[in-house]
Amino acid sequence: MYKRKVWKVSPKAGSFDNLHLIDEEVTPPGKGEVLIDVKAVGLNFADIFAIFGLYGATPQGEFIPGLEYAGEIIEIGEGVTAFKPGQRVMGVTRFGGYVSKMVADARYVTAMPDDWTYEMGAAYLVQVLTAYYALTGLADIKQNDTVLIQSAAGGVGIWANRIAKQFDAFTIGTVGGEGKLEVLKKEGYNQGIVRNNGFATDLKTALDGRDLNIVMDCIGGEILMESYKQMAVEGRMVVYGSARYAHPGKKPKKLKLLWKFLNRPKIDPQRLIEQNKALMGFNLIYLFEKADRMKEYLEVLDKMNLGKPLVGHTFAFSEMKEALHLFLSGKTVGKVVLRTE
Repeated sequence: MYKRKVWKVSPKAGSFDNLHLIDEEVTPPGKGEVLIDVKAVGLNFADIFAIFGLYGATPQGEFIPGLEYAGEIIEIGEGVTAFKPGQRVMGVTRFGGYVSKMVADARYVTAMPDDWTYEMGAAYLVQVLTAYYALTGLADIKQNDTVLIQSAAGGVGIWANRIAKQFDAFTIGTVGGEGKLEVLKKEGYNQGIVRNNGFATDLKTALDGRDLNIVMDCIGGEILMESYKQMAVEGRMVVYGSARYAHPGKKPKKLKLLWKFLNRPKIDPQRLIEQNKALMGFNLIYLFEKADRMKEYLEVLDKMNLGKPLVGHTFAFSEMKEALHLFLSGKTVGKVVLRTE
């Protein structure tokens, strides 16, 4: 039996106050499983919404948040031939990632590049799969498309730009503050916009007469609606998050959330037909049930040679709540990662 440290939500979701660091035993790996010494854990907005109880896929009662990690294999279970003890790996999980050791289904584990740190490994899979599936599987990106990417300096936004550039796309990124525009320049965005009350005019200026073919939206609200309005005929919008519901604090402000929900954008399906536009939505939890497809995507992404993940902020595992508060502040760039040792 191995011991591990775990951040667990107990007795149920609703507040950061319900997130507790505990010690517990972890059982050996079973058939088709591997036991991993987790070295780094990546944070995602889905983690926060799950802890707050705002995510539809959140387990009932006690649960361990976390969707991605990187580490070293300690043991392999019966039938596992693709991995061996001592191998450096990264993986995704449908919750259960906030741990120092993990028994994982080997189908959701992949080898980590030799020149990557564990922090980089924990900053890759969820974001890159989200960006790739949104742009290729849903938006059907074409050569020279114009792509608007919200939250462009974040993990998904950075990968989305790098993938779009494989198609020679003209990319426009939006950020929440002036300080992040420099990141967009370094990443090769063609235009950068700070989201504010002048967003409609700024977007029109950035387009400079181009058709807006694809929108990657994770903000929602008026930003989503204005982006939709400026999409060209045959434009495709992919919604994979709604950061407008997030706010600094240890628990959700229910009345404010209710107001935002009641005043959310409402797009009539009949108008989609008349305007010849597409509106699509997804969350990566769906892909967790499609292990073979995820492997196929990762093989294609590997051939794209997209570069290393951008780790913007690193915390100790014991500093989980501090890391989550920073994540909610809107001041992060790249990936927020926690080291377990």
